[in-house]
Amino acid sequence: MSVRLAFLLTGIFGAIAVGIGAFAAHKLKDILSPYYLDIMDKAVKYQFYHVMALGLVAVLMDRYPEAGLGMAAWFFVAGIVFFSGSLYMLTATQVKLWGAVTPIGGVGFILGWLWMAWKMFTVHK
Repeated sequence: MSVRLAFLLTGIFGAIAVGIGAFAAHKLKDILSPYYLDIMDKAVKYQFYHVMALGLVAVLMDRYPEAGLGMAAWFFVAGIVFFSGSLYMLTATQVKLWGAVTPIGGVGFILGWLWMAWKMFTVHK
């Protein structure tokens, strides 16, 4: 992933998290059960955490282009899409099968953190 795309996706995913979080807090609180509100809250929080991680990777990619951090960015994007996205779909449809997709995103998050750590560890010898 390029630095430019990483920064663009950071902004887009951040804006989406704000929008969905505000929508859930103001419009869905009277519609959804506490169970589904909690799921929505978890999806928004994890999206925000990993938007910040994606932004950090973008900054590090710009500072250390030789580090090979592009895969970390892709792992964080995949994590956001599959983890938060599946929880948004679970909340919207209340089809429990969406919960089976969530761990794929969790693995993406874990791989993103590990890839970033490994690449930054190896670039600073």
